[in-house]
Amino acid sequence: MKDLILVATFTIKEMLKKKTFLVSNLIIILMIIVGFNIPNILNGFTSKNNEELETSKELIIDSENLYEGTLETLNSMNLGYDFQIENKEISFDEIKTKIENGDIEDAIIISKATNGIKLEYIVEDMTMMDGVPEDLQNTFIELYKNLQLSKLNLSEEQIASLEPNFEFELKQTEEAVVKGNVIVMMLLSLVLFYAIYFCAYQVSSSITTEKTSKIMETLVTSTKPKTIVLGKTIGIGIVGFIQIIVIVATSLICANYCLPEGMLESVLDVSQITPKLGIFTIIYFILGYATFALLYALTGSTVSKPEDVQTANGPVAIVAVIGFYLSYFTMLNPNSSLNEFASIFPFSAPFCMPFRIMMGIATTSQIAISIAILIATILIIANVSIKIYSNAILNYGSRVSLKDMIKMYKNKDDSNI
Repeated sequence: MKDLILVATFTIKEMLKKKTFLVSNLIIILMIIVGFNIPNILNGFTSKNNEELETSKELIIDSENLYEGTLETLNSMNLGYDFQIENKEISFDEIKTKIENGDIEDAIIISKATNGIKLEYIVEDMTMMDGVPEDLQNTFIELYKNLQLSKLNLSEEQIASLEPNFEFELKQTEEAVVKGNVIVMMLLSLVLFYAIYFCAYQVSSSITTEKTSKIMETLVTSTKPKTIVLGKTIGIGIVGFIQIIVIVATSLICANYCLPEGMLESVLDVSQITPKLGIFTIIYFILGYATFALLYALTGSTVSKPEDVQTANGPVAIVAVIGFYLSYFTMLNPNSSLNEFASIFPFSAPFCMPFRIMMGIATTSQIAISIAILIATILIIANVSIKIYSNAILNYGSRVSLKDMIKMYKNKDDSNI
């Protein structure tokens, strides 16, 4: 146990000394802070635009009094315009002069048309315009419609019946009702995948780096290879877990203090994120990390050059990606048999089962079976990884082939484990 703690402590210190690790985490934190402040940045620009709109003066000419004095209510609607209402005729040349002098920005001339009302929108330059602003169109249409409705002496119930409130409800035939927002689940699944994958990947890189620098020879002479594998896996796992806590804490703080109140809830349904889900997510993170970290410990021990690490890690990366996509895309149909399989299959369960728990469709027996299979898988991978690691760790020649790994595993000499 003492040696295990020493190796884990040594690994943690080495990880925290890496400039690339510190810089990458700083960049991630800065990206989170900037990302959560985007609404505030956009609001800053919007506020400036609103200030410009508030100074925009619109001249409305209703010489025929078609709106019967109701246009006076426009300024109380906070549409972002300063309306000047005129009930007398003003010539086009007079309007042009007012615009050129800066007395008004635009003008609207209201007149009677053959089949209704005609609105002429006069601007200085229409090059950058697609047409009459939609908000003004809707406002004038709604105002005139309300004027005509008021003349019909309809009751409030009759007026309300013209535009009834529609209620829409979505139901499903499946007995297990999915709770929460699928987008939230897929997003969190993506975050969990990257957390597990990149933490586990560091194990392979760390082992290969130490082989190159000959540190491994010192470690092997002072402790057992089994202790090295487990110690490095635990050490990097602790650093990765702390890294995730810092990132999540930064995200939560930014969400609370940077986003406008209620904005996050209006976009994402976070009501299903509970302490229970948090506990199971931590459990599956640990189990998922252990599974892939031990696989990467195996691949890291089979190469002696850092440039060969990526090639050696290829098969493990493929397994990880397949497991992730199996869980990610089956979430679109969480009641399917394939999604249930993904929650039990050991290489996809860490990314899938926590969110079946969030959706409220995972049974206690499914969770127990999933965890049991993951633990069994970890023990099997640990056994294989430690044995091959013990025989391959001091290999400084060419990359160990699959055939060589099989021979190493079958080797009966376990005295160095």
